[in-house]
Amino acid sequence: MVAPLFFILIFGITDFGRLFFTQQTLQFALREAGRYAVTGQHMTVGTNTFSRVESIRKIAQQYACGLDVSSIQISSGGVTNYAGGPGDTVIVSIQTKLKLITPLIGQFFGSNGEYDFTVSTTFKNEPFDSSDTN
Repeated sequence: MVAPLFFILIFGITDFGRLFFTQQTLQFALREAGRYAVTGQHMTVGTNTFSRVESIRKIAQQYACGLDVSSIQISSGGVTNYAGGPGDTVIVSIQTKLKLITPLIGQFFGSNGEYDFTVSTTFKNEPFDSSDTN
């Protein structure tokens, strides 16, 4: 009689821990991607040099600790997939979903027991060489 309540409590604590972990991890990945975005740098891996937008995406994926951040959006001046020039404002946002393991708790968090996360940040680009803003 007590066992079902105990397991619901344990799995509920686990679900809420996963929710908090996901939120904090997304915010950290987003903050690091935004910090990289404002420098105007491009990531180089081996002989490949990525665009600024792809570099920002790769930084976010690097710091996301296994979370799905494939829906990252980067925009500046109303133009999507553009990180802006020197002094422009750049907006970086990530959306992802987390499937909860406790059906009783999951029914309070949207359809199919999934919780939708949306995190966003805005930075102003630093002065950098504007000849290469792609």
